[in-house]
Amino acid sequence: MTPNPSPVRAVVTGAGTVNPLGSSVADTWAALVAGKSGIAALDADWAEQLPVKIAGQAPADLSGHLSTREIKRMDRCGQLALIAAREAWAQAGTPEVDPERFAVVIGSAYGGLGSTLEQDRTLAESGPRKVSPHTLTRLMVNGPAAWVSIDLGARGGARTPVSACASGAEAIVQAAEMIRSGAADVVIAGGVDASVNDLVITGFSQIRALSTRSDEPQRASRPFDGGRDGFVLAEGAGVVVLESEEHARARGAAVLGAVAGGAVTSDANDIVAADPAMQRRVMQKALESAGMQPADIGFVHAHATSTPVGDRLEGQAINAIFGADVPVTSTKGHTGHLLGGAGALAAVVVLEALRTGQLPGTLNVEELDPEVDLNVVTEDVHTLRPGYSPAGLVNAFGFGGHSVALVITGS
Repeated sequence: MTPNPSPVRAVVTGAGTVNPLGSSVADTWAALVAGKSGIAALDADWAEQLPVKIAGQAPADLSGHLSTREIKRMDRCGQLALIAAREAWAQAGTPEVDPERFAVVIGSAYGGLGSTLEQDRTLAESGPRKVSPHTLTRLMVNGPAAWVSIDLGARGGARTPVSACASGAEAIVQAAEMIRSGAADVVIAGGVDASVNDLVITGFSQIRALSTRSDEPQRASRPFDGGRDGFVLAEGAGVVVLESEEHARARGAAVLGAVAGGAVTSDANDIVAADPAMQRRVMQKALESAGMQPADIGFVHAHATSTPVGDRLEGQAINAIFGADVPVTSTKGHTGHLLGGAGALAAVVVLEALRTGQLPGTLNVEELDPEVDLNVVTEDVHTLRPGYSPAGLVNAFGFGGHSVALVITGS
């Protein structure tokens, strides 16, 4: 996102989420500040032979939020996105907007992979006649964005950034650019993934990316802790409603905050290994796009998934830009890693932190990694000091060399 010479601000008027801590922003926030974990043992039959048997799962029964027809037609990925989008839209006051000036941008790493695997097994075991007629529309990665646009009547585009674990954050950057450029008046943006299944767990296990603490699920995800041994796979969605400030003020909407800046870079280096130089660069570019200096940032929500190498490299990158004093947290200790939904959920958390003046801590940090020279928040909740800079930075990184940073300010 380039520096904005015009007065157009991309403000946030609504937020929604469903994740391992709950089915709303309020439930999620209460669990975060109470230091609760949403990670648990997998009790499904398909998990018995897996090398890792823990995950962060959203509520299994979504019938209280969706109709039977919606559940039948959508992959779980689309279901979670729609629930979060409806919450965000309701908080925004269901704004009246020209449908052609109303867009959706929802990213995902794997889309309807769960439906793909399920229907492939059905084909192999029961034959073609038993395959669901909804198979193709359920497995589409663009499905969540499409369903949200259909549900809310958005005709200004339904976009789907697919940039691994940076997908949700990149969606918010794209949405803010649409607002600032005048391409749209209202955009629903965020990220989602629902890939807690045997193939994804096995795949990540094969590259030794997952924690093997299956005997203590709630202590397994431990960003920046010296004893971390990998991340915990999770599912969920985070969604925000962005509007031009003029549009929001004209209808009397309450403004929760603003996406003041953002940046997207690519490492062009390795399909898995991150380049810390580009992590530093994306944070610099995000600050530049917001017209800010490092001192203007009050806290950082790190990507920090709990992998031994990833957390260390990101910690060094954050230190290089902000020094060792800025408060840093990663709520993946509570939720696990939502993949494409992670950066969007982090944006929702940052908005709540700016609203309340409280920053949820990083769960399970018993002994900070000595190679991480940061002010990592380790208590359940950290009260931001009086006069703190009312801005937070969100990092999101993904396989493929995707790096995204967001600068979010208060109302």
